[in-house]
Amino acid sequence: MDSLGVELQEARARQVMVSKEALTVDLLDGRTIIVPLVWYPRLWHGTAEECNHFKIFADGAYIHWPDLDEDLTVAGLLGGHRSGESPQSLKKWLAAHQTKKK
Repeated sequence: MDSLGVELQEARARQVMVSKEALTVDLLDGRTIIVPLVWYPRLWHGTAEECNHFKIFADGAYIHWPDLDEDLTVAGLLGGHRSGESPQSLKKWLAAHQTKKK
């Protein structure tokens, strides 16, 4: 594995912040990742309460939002990977999520 691959695997989240426009992840090594929230439609459509209810696990390698059924990896964020969810899947999730919020 090349050094970039090792660096991506070893990157770990320390803190997560979600604003109306961006997802910000502070890493244990001092770096900060900031990505547009629109890259992750479930977070984009989530309420502030839902977006701020997350769990960092696997020693900081993963971030999970249980209310939004969203999972991201720190390696994926560093790699610039956007959500891979299909438009059909997102539409189905949005319909169920709107019903759940009522």
